[in-house]
Amino acid sequence: MRFTAACLQMRSTRVPAQNIETVAGAAREAKAAGAAYLQTPEMTTIVDRDREALMAVIGDERSNPELDALRGIAREAGLHLHVGSMAVRVGDKAANRAFVIDPQGEVVASYDKIHLFDVDLAGGESWRESNAYVGGARAVVADLPFARLGLGICYDVRFPQLFRAYGDAGAEVISAPACFTRQTGEAHWHVLQRARAIENGAFMISAAQAGRHEDGRETFGHSLIVDPWGRVLADAGTEPGLIYAEIDIHAVAATRGKIPNLRNARPFEVAFAERTVMRAAE
Repeated sequence: MRFTAACLQMRSTRVPAQNIETVAGAAREAKAAGAAYLQTPEMTTIVDRDREALMAVIGDERSNPELDALRGIAREAGLHLHVGSMAVRVGDKAANRAFVIDPQGEVVASYDKIHLFDVDLAGGESWRESNAYVGGARAVVADLPFARLGLGICYDVRFPQLFRAYGDAGAEVISAPACFTRQTGEAHWHVLQRARAIENGAFMISAAQAGRHEDGRETFGHSLIVDPWGRVLADAGTEPGLIYAEIDIHAVAATRGKIPNLRNARPFEVAFAERTVMRAAE
């Protein structure tokens, strides 16, 4: 089984309608290029760290014009649209939620980002994702016609146990679409993406935000498509745009046959050794 995957690298604004139009144009272009699957980044529909401004413009899942528009885009283009994530109102906070939409415009899977990024960085940057968002508690696998897909979002990529669960569940493609900061991206983005692919013998597909946004944040870009051996098949660099790669699902079984770590894993305990003092013989 082979299919063409596309990643859309974005520089999402504070205006959802502008971002929706960007996705619509990319979906038409990706379909014309032969893609069956298009992934967008984390926070596709709006990037705004002002909590009050964010909550003023987002809706819940049942009443959400942006989600309705994205479903229409998938239907019009006739491809699987993986919305890396969008903010969805849940009570007085939001969920950072991914959606997988089929070519008929139906939502076939959704996933709420489990791990929230709360950190103080050198240089004065401070992020408290938990101030605005609630974390998920469920890993999600979507069976698409061409691949089994495991869903992650951004900071999730630092938690290998989530992606190992997807590997154990037979996922052939895993994902962590992101809004990675430039500082952490420069240090860790490529190695984390490649590591998750290698550890699980799976394709890693992660669309990203790129550049300086209206809310002042600067994101790293470098949307990636990585094969199960850890080779980078496509890298979007630092500007918005589309990248493509042909995904050969047979490469997953071939790689797992060469490096059978999923099959060879064994349970173990962690033991704290008692200190032993060795005395010289008198």
